[in-house]
Amino acid sequence: MSDIYTKSKRSEIMSKISGKETKPEVLVRKYLFSKGFRFRKNVKNLLGKPDIVLPKYKVIIFIHGCFWHGHTCKKGNLPASNIKFWEDKILQNKTRDEIVISNLNKLGWKVIIVWQCEIQKKSNRDIRLSQLVSDIIDENK
Repeated sequence: MSDIYTKSKRSEIMSKISGKETKPEVLVRKYLFSKGFRFRKNVKNLLGKPDIVLPKYKVIIFIHGCFWHGHTCKKGNLPASNIKFWEDKILQNKTRDEIVISNLNKLGWKVIIVWQCEIQKKSNRDIRLSQLVSDIIDENK
């Protein structure tokens, strides 16, 4: 099945997708700030331009969109159109993620991934964000 949009319309739609200041990123940052954590965001001189960097703890946090990073949840499903394109695109993203995480680990950073689906529902959010704080602190004891 081919794409339901023309090439120019698809390009227009895709150009409006932002990689910064997403709702999940803002939510995680506000939570961490409320718990007393101070951080830098979208650090350009670190591989992968991490969403959140906590230099004091030597921890990097990526907030991944389930679709874009190939998560195995419901939100990670590929569209029914242009399947080959999306399979290749998501595979490239996953491969890049693995390389980035491996290289950051080699530089002494602990990398934590927070998935969009983990914090979308309020019932899951509190548990995941509490676990995130534990992950940050436990690593640095």
